Amino acid sequence: MKVLLTIDPSHASHVVDAAITGLWPEGTVFCVMSVVDMRLWDGLPALIEDARNQAEFIVKAASDELTQSGHRAFSEVKRGSPKKEISEYAKEWSADLIMVGPHRFDLDRFFLGSVAQAVLRTAPCSVEVVRASAQSSKVLLATDGSEFSALAVDFVACRPWPAQTQIRILSVVQLVTPNVPSAFYPFTPPMPELVEQVATAARERADKAVADAREALESTGLKVCAYKDTPEGDPRPTILDEAKLWGADLIVLGSHGRHGLERILLGSVAEAVAAHAHCSVQVVR
Repeated sequence: MKVLLTIDPSHASHVVDAAITGLWPEGTVFCVMSVVDMRLWDGLPALIEDARNQAEFIVKAASDELTQSGHRAFSEVKRGSPKKEISEYAKEWSADLIMVGPHRFDLDRFFLGSVAQAVLRTAPCSVEVVRASAQSSKVLLATDGSEFSALAVDFVACRPWPAQTQIRILSVVQLVTPNVPSAFYPFTPPMPELVEQVATAARERADKAVADAREALESTGLKVCAYKDTPEGDPRPTILDEAKLWGADLIVLGSHGRHGLERILLGSVAEAVAAHAHCSVQVVR
């Protein structure tokens, strides 16, 4: 397994700590990477060199820490836009997972979008947004039964976990609201009978998603639990609320890979959860 750790001075320690304390398949290799953001130092060559020296010091120290912990690791420093360079290097190196810290909210993020968000959208592999927390002992697996969620289930099933790890499966029933006009009849609400049929089908899909995920995980010897009732509502706030209420250390979910107009109209559950969760989030591709 190839894991790309992307760090900068604002979040280096907890990303590296998460890598060190995590359990990884035998033969896992880590690349600790930092990108010198050239936008910040345009026309200031002396400061560019200072920023590069600082980046090299940080990644070398992190790489040495991983090596001393028994892992295989090396370091890499790039120049350019972090939003572009991280995904491009991950593709070039054939990374299986990118671990990135959540960048603080500031004017740069407001106008240009955060690095973590950009990586989530463009990465060729799975992405984990790492927040400072203890070793994952409570893992919330969110699934909707789709092929994308199946990849998230496989990830949880195949990754080694500490013996005390608790895994909880959650599927959210996303209902059609009777007061919302239909696409074909913009001024006429859907018939109650149709709405109920859709709702029943949604509940059945959610229940099946939980049952299938539980069967897949238990077949590998993992101990899992599911919610007695499948909650109803918008998956984004529901997943966030359930994770916080349960005290999850890690949320795992699949990415539907929506782009363009579809992303604008429907939004991305994975992006919303990764941006607002209180804990680390693994988005599986």
